[in-house]
Amino acid sequence: MTSGRFITIEGGEGAGKSTLLRGLAAALTQAGIAALATREPGGAPGAEEIRRLLVEGPPERWDAESEALLMVAARRSHLRETIWPALAAGRWVVCDRFADSTLAYQGYAGGVALADLETLHRFIAGDFAPDLTLVLDLPVAAGLARAASRPGGETRFERKDRDFHERLRQGFLAIAQQAPRRCAVIDATAAPEAVLAAALAALRERLQAPL
Repeated sequence: MTSGRFITIEGGEGAGKSTLLRGLAAALTQAGIAALATREPGGAPGAEEIRRLLVEGPPERWDAESEALLMVAARRSHLRETIWPALAAGRWVVCDRFADSTLAYQGYAGGVALADLETLHRFIAGDFAPDLTLVLDLPVAAGLARAASRPGGETRFERKDRDFHERLRQGFLAIAQQAPRRCAVIDATAAPEAVLAAALAALRERLQAPL
């Protein structure tokens, strides 16, 4: 279906996903690889509108089931309008969050049955999956402290309780353990330069990227 490569970056709040996204896109471009940096929820006009519904407002604005439905609606738009066309054109797509975030946030942390979330993903995406997923892991307290220092009003998930974020972290680690060929866990307590170096090493090893 595609000729490009699809790389996703996952992790809890404040893990450094956006910083790594920029670093990877720059490194790929410098290596002569056509790259696209994108994000979820978002990445397409309709999906960006849904993003505002999800990341702004009080934590109790939606329950986990409603969040899941909004997430997959945004993802379908993102896939059709951005990700799939870029991959078909031979570009490498690097995405800040994808389906693993739905499993972690709405499933492991939110309580929605994982099987139901997997069914939703198959409904909108078939068997499409990332070629490589980089899971940024760090203690919850450190991640929330970083997130609290960021400007802007996209704080709805950050303001969920501590237990939610602990379940979230364990959810991402469980996903990585269950899909070791696709996922690489990176210590996100390290400096951004070290995190980028580890990510580039994973691209070279797993995808034979000429970096």
